[in-house]
Amino acid sequence: MKLVITMSRRYGTGASQIAEELSERLGIPVYDKAIVEEKLGDGSYESEASVIRELAEEPCIILGRCASEILKKKRNVFNIYVCADREDRIRRIMEKEGISYEEAEKKLDQTDTERSAYYHEHTGKAWGDVNNYHMILNTSDIGVDRCADVLIRYFERKEII
Repeated sequence: MKLVITMSRRYGTGASQIAEELSERLGIPVYDKAIVEEKLGDGSYESEASVIRELAEEPCIILGRCASEILKKKRNVFNIYVCADREDRIRRIMEKEGISYEEAEKKLDQTDTERSAYYHEHTGKAWGDVNNYHMILNTSDIGVDRCADVLIRYFERKEII
């Protein structure tokens, strides 16, 4: 099966790290906002959706960009939502970006608000609604370092990989 993984995430959850680990272990590329925008002809959402559909012709991991909704009719797509406790997210942002607690908190709130608005604007759905995903991973409970293991074991058990 040509597995395509979409990964929606709250800011500061460590989802990018999980995607990179999965990418390495599965031998498939990760595409994020920067890569999708790099391939755009224009800045329209439909152009972005077209790029995502094109990328999903081959096995890959797509971070954000409403990919779960754009690819919802494809049978080979597995949608993941990554969350974590607020304090863990703030701490992770502080460490990663070398900023104060207050700056990290502000950045977290701003980024989550932007992501939620973007998702709702383009899908009409609530960002993070459990009905839109196959699996929810809470990195505060599981640990960022164990999420890829959980996913690999799940895919193996389901004979997806």
